[in-house]
Amino acid sequence: MIPRFKKIPKVINQHLKKEEFLEEHNKLSPKNLRATIPLLSRFRLEKSSLFKGDDWSIDRLRRPFILWLTSSPGDKKKV
Repeated sequence: MIPRFKKIPKVINQHLKKEEFLEEHNKLSPKNLRATIPLLSRFRLEKSSLFKGDDWSIDRLRRPFILWLTSSPGDKKKV
C-alpha cells in the first residue's frame, strides 16, 4: 500500500512591504533577475495599474515584474 500524504497549502502573504517582496523575489531568482529597491520603485511607477495600495503580493506581481524586467534588459538594470 502506498502511503498518502496530505497536501499542505502553500501560504504566501498577500500583503508584503516592498522590502519583503524584494527579499522573497531575490531568494527565488537567479542572479541575472535580482531586483533592487530603485528598480522596484521604477516598476511601480510604470505599472501603477497593477497595484492596490502599498501591497506587494508575490503571487500577483512577481511574474509581471520578471516580464517587465526582461523586456528590455539594458535600460532597466541601469537604475
